Amino acid sequence: IVLVVSDHGAKQMKGAFCINQWLMQEGYLKIKGNPERGARLEDTQIDWSQTKAWGWGGYYARIFINVEGREPQGTVTPEDYEKTLGELAEKLKQIRGPNGEKLDNKVYKPEEIYEELNGDSPDLIVYFDDLYWRSAGTIGYETLYLSENDTGPDDAVHSEYGIFILYVPTKKLGLELENINILDVAPTVLNILGIRVPKEMRGKIITW
Repeated sequence: IVLVVSDHGAKQMKGAFCINQWLMQEGYLKIKGNPERGARLEDTQIDWSQTKAWGWGGYYARIFINVEGREPQGTVTPEDYEKTLGELAEKLKQIRGPNGEKLDNKVYKPEEIYEELNGDSPDLIVYFDDLYWRSAGTIGYETLYLSENDTGPDDAVHSEYGIFILYVPTKKLGLELENINILDVAPTVLNILGIRVPKEMRGKIITW
């Protein structure tokens, strides 16, 4: 039996969009002083009394709202939370590329795309141009667009669909399977090996 599987795919990276630089520009994030180029947010002095939101970079942007009662120095009241979230989401969707080109930006609440949330989940998740643009969390730039990752040269980003290649000597070859979830891998492997699949295990046995 041969199994090749990944939890994500790969695609070309066009560049990195500076999410915290944009939040500063739009008035959601206030920084004290003048941070140096490429400064990490955690190494700067944030004026929390004037901050409504901040973000973390990565293959997608994670936006956190500075909510009263949840954050130590919250500024957004629970009553204004959904309004602020909606306003921010609409602005994020309208962000264009460095030459004014339209980007296929997607904005989600975590619970809209994940079945289960762990730890301190963000309030919004942003895919810039369908993940072709990654998100840079560092600040201190004169532009919102970087030609590479803010941690160094890079030319690829994650894509939504991972790899699933399975060879079983007793099964047909060359078939294309659809609607496979990463949770289906473990029960499928156990089933092939003749091991009972625990009732509590999530995912289905892939058949073909």
